[in-house]
Amino acid sequence: MILLGVNIDHCATLRQARYRDAVGGFVEPDPVALAERAERAGADGITVHLREDRRHIQDRDVWRLKETCATRVNLEMACTPAMTELALKLKPHAVCIVPENRSEVTTEGGLDVVAGREKVRACVLAMNAAGIEASLFIGPDEAQIELAAEIGAPVVELHTGAYANAYAGPSRAAEFQRLRIGAVRAHDLGLKVNAGHGINYVNIAEVRTLPHLNELNIGHSILSRALFTGIEEAVREMKARMNP
Repeated sequence: MILLGVNIDHCATLRQARYRDAVGGFVEPDPVALAERAERAGADGITVHLREDRRHIQDRDVWRLKETCATRVNLEMACTPAMTELALKLKPHAVCIVPENRSEVTTEGGLDVVAGREKVRACVLAMNAAGIEASLFIGPDEAQIELAAEIGAPVVELHTGAYANAYAGPSRAAEFQRLRIGAVRAHDLGLKVNAGHGINYVNIAEVRTLPHLNELNIGHSILSRALFTGIEEAVREMKARMNP
């Protein structure tokens, strides 16, 4: 069975649009309350990206999730000393090390492990020593996958964004093949294989056929569907499509 991690960042995006400067009092929507409902509907974990500019998820959200989540908290984070220090204090079940560009709306590319080899290695080793599962969010590139294994990362999350963007175009098959080859290579190297970015209720039919998939992390599509159906039904439907 493929596990589902529900990314709740954009619940916080909506809250911050109205209550960015609120101090106490009633604010809505509450990402932690959304996470609880997602878990009750079958989510296997909750994913949040605590960005350096705190544009959506806030520190207090992550601490509350750690206290209340019944499943797993997966913290997406930049590879910086400050975020490493915070993760070691928080001790989430897992971290996913991602690239971060303050001009982007959401994470748009995979981590360049080759270019940031020593920084990424240090972060991974710190997480391993603390008993926190470390994942690297990378494109399905052989050099990146091989280096992920070499520096001791137990998990890779393959960036499915290029495939998702190509879904309606002529390069879809080629992008899917890249993902398939990447998943096989990662598995052969002993890595656990996760995937995420741009996965929705349509392309999931193909994504779920990737070999060796352990977990998919999905946010935007589930929260978009939840506006019409509620988070519980949105989660249940995605789980059913992932594991028919």
